[in-house]
Amino acid sequence: MEPILNIKNLTMKFGGLTALNSVDIAIKKGEIAALIGPNGAGKTTLFNCITGIYEPTEGDVQITPPGKPTDSLNGLKPNIVTERGLARTFQNIRLFHGMTVLENVMIGRHCRLKSGILGAMFKPKSQKLEEQQAVADSYEILEKIGLEQFVNEMAINLPYGAQRRLEIARALATNPFLLLLDEPAAGMNPQETKELDDLIIWLRDNENVSILLIEHDMKLVMSLSDNIHVVDYGKKIAEGTALEIKNNPIVIKAYLGDESEDA
Repeated sequence: MEPILNIKNLTMKFGGLTALNSVDIAIKKGEIAALIGPNGAGKTTLFNCITGIYEPTEGDVQITPPGKPTDSLNGLKPNIVTERGLARTFQNIRLFHGMTVLENVMIGRHCRLKSGILGAMFKPKSQKLEEQQAVADSYEILEKIGLEQFVNEMAINLPYGAQRRLEIARALATNPFLLLLDEPAAGMNPQETKELDDLIIWLRDNENVSILLIEHDMKLVMSLSDNIHVVDYGKKIAEGTALEIKNNPIVIKAYLGDESEDA
Protein backbone atom coordinates (compact mmCIF):
# COMPACT_ATOMS: atom_id res chain seq x y z
CA MET A 1 0.00 0.00 0.00
CA GLU A 2 1.35 3.41 -0.97
CA PRO A 3 1.92 5.74 2.01
CA ILE A 4 -0.47 8.66 2.42
CA LEU A 5 2.50 10.71 3.67
CA ASN A 6 5.97 10.02 2.32
CA ILE A 7 8.85 12.16 3.58
CA LYS A 8 12.02 11.63 1.59
CA ASN A 9 15.52 12.84 2.45
CA LEU A 10 14.10 15.82 4.34
CA THR A 11 16.76 18.33 5.36
CA MET A 12 16.21 21.69 7.04
CA LYS A 13 19.08 24.10 7.66
CA PHE A 14 18.98 27.41 9.49
CA GLY A 15 22.24 29.07 8.54
CA GLY A 16 24.96 26.81 9.90
CA LEU A 17 22.51 24.74 11.99
CA THR A 18 21.12 21.53 10.50
CA ALA A 19 17.82 20.96 12.28
CA LEU A 20 16.85 17.95 10.12
CA ASN A 21 19.31 15.74 8.29
CA SER A 22 18.04 13.45 5.50
CA VAL A 23 14.95 12.21 7.36
CA ASP A 24 12.74 9.54 5.76
CA ILE A 25 9.29 8.79 7.22
CA ALA A 26 6.28 7.06 5.67
CA ILE A 27 2.78 7.05 7.18
CA LYS A 28 0.20 4.51 6.07
CA LYS A 29 -3.56 4.96 5.77
CA GLY A 30 -5.32 4.17 9.05
CA GLU A 31 -2.12 4.33 11.07
CA ILE A 32 -1.45 6.03 14.39
CA ALA A 33 2.23 6.91 14.27
CA ALA A 34 4.37 8.72 16.82
CA LEU A 35 7.44 10.90 16.40
CA ILE A 36 9.60 10.95 19.52
CA GLY A 37 13.00 12.25 20.53
CA PRO A 38 14.72 14.53 23.03
CA ASN A 39 13.95 18.25 23.19
CA GLY A 40 15.58 19.98 20.24
CA ALA A 41 15.73 16.80 18.16
CA GLY A 42 13.83 18.42 15.27
CA LYS A 43 10.32 17.06 15.80
CA THR A 44 8.38 20.33 15.56
CA THR A 45 10.67 21.46 12.73
CA LEU A 46 9.56 18.36 10.85
CA PHE A 47 5.89 19.24 11.44
CA ASN A 48 6.59 22.78 10.24
CA CYS A 49 8.13 21.44 7.04
CA ILE A 50 5.18 19.14 6.42
CA THR A 51 2.58 21.87 6.96
CA GLY A 52 4.22 24.65 4.94
CA ILE A 53 5.51 26.86 7.75
CA TYR A 54 9.04 26.05 6.60
CA GLU A 55 10.16 25.12 3.11
CA PRO A 56 12.70 22.29 3.36
CA THR A 57 16.27 22.98 2.31
CA GLU A 58 16.37 19.59 0.61
CA GLY A 59 14.09 16.59 0.16
CA ASP A 60 10.41 16.17 -0.55
CA VAL A 61 7.14 15.89 1.33
CA GLN A 62 4.66 13.86 -0.71
CA ILE A 63 1.05 12.99 0.00
CA THR A 64 -1.27 10.47 -1.59
CA PRO A 65 -4.79 11.34 -0.38
CA PRO A 66 -7.34 8.51 -0.58
CA GLY A 67 -8.55 8.25 -4.16
CA LYS A 68 -6.21 10.96 -5.45
CA PRO A 69 -2.80 11.01 -7.15
CA THR A 70 0.49 11.59 -5.35
CA ASP A 71 1.38 15.25 -4.93
CA SER A 72 4.25 17.25 -3.40
CA LEU A 73 3.68 19.77 -0.60
CA ASN A 74 7.03 21.51 -1.03
CA GLY A 75 6.67 25.27 -1.36
CA LEU A 76 2.94 25.31 -0.59
CA LYS A 77 1.58 27.80 1.95
CA PRO A 78 0.00 26.45 5.15
CA ASN A 79 -3.56 27.24 4.05
CA ILE A 80 -3.04 25.30 0.80
CA VAL A 81 -1.58 22.36 2.73
CA THR A 82 -4.73 22.39 4.87
CA GLU A 83 -6.90 22.40 1.76
CA ARG A 84 -4.96 19.36 0.52
CA GLY A 85 -6.11 17.44 3.61
CA LEU A 86 -3.56 17.90 6.39
CA ALA A 87 -4.45 19.55 9.70
CA ARG A 88 -2.41 20.12 12.84
CA THR A 89 -2.44 21.29 16.41
CA PHE A 90 0.41 23.08 18.19
CA GLN A 91 2.46 22.64 21.36
CA ASN A 92 1.04 25.88 22.73
CA ILE A 93 -2.73 26.22 22.56
CA ARG A 94 -3.69 28.58 19.73
CA LEU A 95 -7.42 29.08 20.14
CA PHE A 96 -9.31 32.30 19.42
CA HIS A 97 -10.05 33.05 23.06
CA GLY A 98 -12.41 35.91 22.26
CA MET A 99 -14.69 33.61 20.28
CA THR A 100 -17.08 30.91 21.37
CA VAL A 101 -16.30 27.22 21.16
CA LEU A 102 -18.62 26.88 18.15
CA GLU A 103 -17.02 29.84 16.38
CA ASN A 104 -13.57 28.33 16.84
CA VAL A 105 -14.66 25.16 15.09
CA MET A 106 -16.43 27.11 12.34
CA ILE A 107 -13.14 28.85 11.53
CA GLY A 108 -11.76 25.42 10.72
CA ARG A 109 -14.61 24.89 8.24
CA HIS A 110 -13.61 28.04 6.30
CA CYS A 111 -11.28 26.22 3.90
CA ARG A 112 -14.16 23.96 2.80
CA LEU A 113 -16.64 26.76 2.06
CA LYS A 114 -17.27 27.91 -1.51
CA SER A 115 -18.53 31.47 -0.92
CA GLY A 116 -15.96 34.17 -1.61
CA ILE A 117 -15.80 37.93 -1.07
CA LEU A 118 -18.83 38.66 -3.25
CA GLY A 119 -20.87 36.13 -1.31
CA ALA A 120 -19.90 37.79 1.96
CA MET A 121 -20.96 41.18 0.59
CA PHE A 122 -24.30 40.29 -0.98
CA LYS A 123 -25.34 37.26 1.09
CA PRO A 124 -27.12 35.21 -1.59
CA LYS A 125 -29.34 32.33 -0.54
CA SER A 126 -26.63 29.82 -1.42
CA GLN A 127 -24.23 31.40 1.09
CA LYS A 128 -26.85 31.52 3.82
CA LEU A 129 -27.50 27.81 3.31
CA GLU A 130 -23.77 27.12 3.33
CA GLU A 131 -23.34 29.04 6.58
CA GLN A 132 -26.21 27.13 8.16
CA GLN A 133 -24.58 23.88 7.10
CA ALA A 134 -21.24 25.04 8.55
CA VAL A 135 -22.94 25.64 11.91
CA ALA A 136 -24.54 22.19 11.81
CA ASP A 137 -21.29 20.49 10.80
CA SER A 138 -19.34 22.31 13.51
CA TYR A 139 -21.83 21.35 16.20
CA GLU A 140 -21.68 17.72 15.04
CA ILE A 141 -17.90 17.77 15.47
CA LEU A 142 -18.28 19.15 19.00
CA GLU A 143 -20.65 16.28 19.78
CA LYS A 144 -18.11 13.75 18.53
CA ILE A 145 -15.32 15.34 20.59
CA GLY A 146 -17.56 15.60 23.67
CA LEU A 147 -17.64 19.40 23.89
CA GLU A 148 -21.22 20.15 22.86
CA GLN A 149 -22.07 21.34 26.38
CA PHE A 150 -19.62 24.22 25.87
CA VAL A 151 -20.97 25.26 22.46
CA ASN A 152 -21.70 28.90 23.40
CA GLU A 153 -18.95 29.24 26.02
CA MET A 154 -15.99 31.52 25.33
CA ALA A 155 -12.96 29.38 24.46
CA ILE A 156 -10.81 31.04 27.14
CA ASN A 157 -13.20 29.83 29.86
CA LEU A 158 -12.82 26.13 29.05
CA PRO A 159 -10.84 23.81 31.35
CA TYR A 160 -7.33 23.13 30.07
CA GLY A 161 -8.08 19.62 28.82
CA ALA A 162 -11.19 20.83 27.00
CA GLN A 163 -9.14 23.55 25.28
CA ARG A 164 -6.80 20.86 23.99
CA ARG A 165 -9.76 18.89 22.66
CA LEU A 166 -11.18 22.04 21.05
CA GLU A 167 -7.96 22.44 19.09
CA ILE A 168 -8.44 18.92 17.77
CA ALA A 169 -12.08 19.72 16.93
CA ARG A 170 -11.03 22.79 14.94
CA ALA A 171 -8.46 20.72 13.06
CA LEU A 172 -11.09 18.08 12.29
CA ALA A 173 -13.36 20.79 10.88
CA THR A 174 -10.97 21.12 7.92
CA ASN A 175 -11.92 17.55 6.95
CA PRO A 176 -8.36 16.13 6.97
CA PHE A 177 -7.22 12.67 5.95
CA LEU A 178 -4.09 13.14 8.11
CA LEU A 179 -4.07 14.80 11.53
CA LEU A 180 -0.79 15.99 13.04
CA LEU A 181 -0.86 16.46 16.80
CA ASP A 182 2.04 18.33 18.44
CA GLU A 183 2.25 17.23 22.09
CA PRO A 184 -1.53 16.89 22.56
CA ALA A 185 -1.17 15.56 26.12
CA ALA A 186 1.12 18.36 27.34
CA GLY A 187 -0.08 19.67 30.70
CA MET A 188 -2.91 17.15 31.03
CA ASN A 189 -3.68 15.23 34.20
CA PRO A 190 -3.91 11.40 34.07
CA GLN A 191 -7.69 11.37 33.53
CA GLU A 192 -7.48 13.91 30.71
CA THR A 193 -4.65 11.90 29.13
CA LYS A 194 -6.75 8.71 29.27
CA GLU A 195 -9.65 10.52 27.59
CA LEU A 196 -7.26 11.82 24.91
CA ASP A 197 -5.97 8.28 24.33
CA ASP A 198 -9.54 7.07 23.81
CA LEU A 199 -10.36 10.02 21.54
CA ILE A 200 -7.39 9.47 19.23
CA ILE A 201 -8.25 5.79 18.79
CA TRP A 202 -11.91 6.70 18.19
CA LEU A 203 -10.97 9.25 15.53
CA ARG A 204 -8.83 6.72 13.69
CA ASP A 205 -11.49 4.02 13.84
CA ASN A 206 -14.59 6.14 13.16
CA GLU A 207 -13.53 9.26 11.24
CA ASN A 208 -11.18 7.67 8.68
CA VAL A 209 -8.30 9.87 9.87
CA SER A 210 -4.68 8.78 10.07
CA ILE A 211 -2.64 10.36 12.86
CA LEU A 212 0.97 11.42 13.38
CA LEU A 213 1.73 12.75 16.83
CA ILE A 214 4.67 14.24 18.69
CA GLU A 215 4.50 13.32 22.35
CA HIS A 216 6.75 13.07 25.41
CA ASP A 217 4.28 10.97 27.41
CA MET A 218 5.81 7.55 26.72
CA LYS A 219 2.92 5.67 28.29
CA LEU A 220 0.56 7.34 25.83
CA VAL A 221 2.92 6.76 22.89
CA MET A 222 3.45 3.10 23.67
CA SER A 223 -0.25 2.37 24.17
CA LEU A 224 -1.43 4.22 21.04
CA SER A 225 1.12 3.84 18.32
CA ASP A 226 1.14 1.32 15.50
CA ASN A 227 4.57 2.61 14.52
CA ILE A 228 7.10 4.90 16.23
CA HIS A 229 9.77 7.03 14.56
CA VAL A 230 12.68 8.26 16.70
CA VAL A 231 14.83 11.30 15.90
CA ASP A 232 17.90 12.64 17.67
CA TYR A 233 19.97 15.68 16.68
CA GLY A 234 17.92 16.01 13.49
CA LYS A 235 18.53 12.43 12.33
CA LYS A 236 16.16 9.49 12.33
CA ILE A 237 17.78 6.80 14.47
CA ALA A 238 15.04 4.15 14.72
CA GLU A 239 11.60 3.01 13.60
CA GLY A 240 9.40 0.19 14.81
CA THR A 241 6.58 -1.00 16.99
CA ALA A 242 6.28 0.02 20.63
CA LEU A 243 7.96 -3.20 21.75
CA GLU A 244 10.79 -2.82 19.24
CA ILE A 245 11.43 0.78 20.22
CA LYS A 246 11.24 0.03 23.93
CA ASN A 247 13.98 -2.60 23.54
CA ASN A 248 16.13 -0.77 21.01
CA PRO A 249 19.52 -0.04 22.66
CA ILE A 250 20.15 3.02 20.45
CA VAL A 251 16.82 4.55 21.50
CA ILE A 252 17.38 3.65 25.14
CA LYS A 253 20.72 5.43 25.15
CA ALA A 254 19.54 8.49 23.19
CA TYR A 255 16.11 9.07 24.67
CA LEU A 256 14.47 6.57 26.97
CA GLY A 257 17.45 6.47 29.33
CA ASP A 258 20.09 3.82 29.88
CA GLU A 259 19.33 2.33 33.28
CA SER A 260 22.79 0.79 33.44
CA GLU A 261 24.31 4.26 33.50
CA ASP A 262 22.30 5.09 36.64
CA ALA A 263 23.40 1.97 38.49
